[in-house]
Amino acid sequence: MRNKFDGQLKLLNDEMVQMCNMIQEAIHDTVEVFFDQDIVKAEQIMNDDQAVDQKQKTIENICFQLLIQQQPVARDLRNITAALKMVTDMERIGDHAADISEITVSMGENDQVAKFDHIKNMAAETMLMLNHSIEAFVERDKEKADKVIAHDDIVDDLFDQAKNDIIDMIREEPNAGEYATDLLMVAKYFERIGDHATNIAEWVLFSMGKH
Repeated sequence: MRNKFDGQLKLLNDEMVQMCNMIQEAIHDTVEVFFDQDIVKAEQIMNDDQAVDQKQKTIENICFQLLIQQQPVARDLRNITAALKMVTDMERIGDHAADISEITVSMGENDQVAKFDHIKNMAAETMLMLNHSIEAFVERDKEKADKVIAHDDIVDDLFDQAKNDIIDMIREEPNAGEYATDLLMVAKYFERIGDHATNIAEWVLFSMGKH
């Protein structure tokens, strides 16, 4: 019975790694298409979000099967609980990738996007946080998880700077209100991705009994 349980735990871990890879790719592509203003690829990212949603359901089903099959020991219960919480955060990251891609499409081709360095830096820092949170999960690395949590302050500071940039732009170009709103939403989505990466890191620590 335990061998079957361990086999399903391994399946859960493999599915989690696949979902991690999916959202990593989605965010990487989203950043690329936003700054390149690649509308065709942005539309593809929006469509691909359904695959992330389906993967979440698959993982949740495995977790529920593990919970009802036999009484998990404390360590197993921590891993299953963490997996259920982490896939919710990963699914939200996938949603934000689709949200940013949708804004990319609605903005059309706009060559001014590239000049907003604080948003570009936010994108880079949130990708770093996401990558490290996923590595922390795969490698069971407490130090990497701790770094992700500490890094969230950097993204929050960049968000504040990005907001100031956008306010300055509105002062200089009063007619750019719609464009400014789009930029602010993109910055907010990156900030939220950082929050979700932090949550993933915290659940990694929980699964290790370190939180």
